[in-house]
Amino acid sequence: MDESEMLAFWQWCLDEDEQAARVALNRTTTTRRMIRGQWMEDTVQPPEWRRSAWSPTRVLAEVAAKRKRLAELSVAIEAGHDSYDLASTLLPYELLPYADHAGYNEAWRP
Repeated sequence: MDESEMLAFWQWCLDEDEQAARVALNRTTTTRRMIRGQWMEDTVQPPEWRRSAWSPTRVLAEVAAKRKRLAELSVAIEAGHDSYDLASTLLPYELLPYADHAGYNEAWRP
C-alpha cells in the first residue's frame, strides 16, 4: 500500500469538496413575483441549505477538520515510528467516502 499516493488522493478529494462547497455557497437564486401589479425580483440563497444536513458551510467545516487529520496522519507516516501503524490503519478508512471517485484505487479498500 502506497501511503503517499493515498494522501495525495485524499488532498485532491478535499480540494474538490471545498471548491464545490464554495461554488454552492456563492450561488444565488433570483425569483420574480408580482406585488401590487409590479414585477419584483429577489435574489436569495436557496433556503434548503439552511434546513438540510448538507450545507456548503458544513462541508467547508468538515473539509477543514479533515485537512487537520490529513496533516497529522502525514506527520505520523513520515515519522515512521509507532504512530505509523495507526496512521496506516486509519488512512484507508478516511478514503472510503471517496470510493466512488474515479481516482480511487480498490486496493486501498480496508
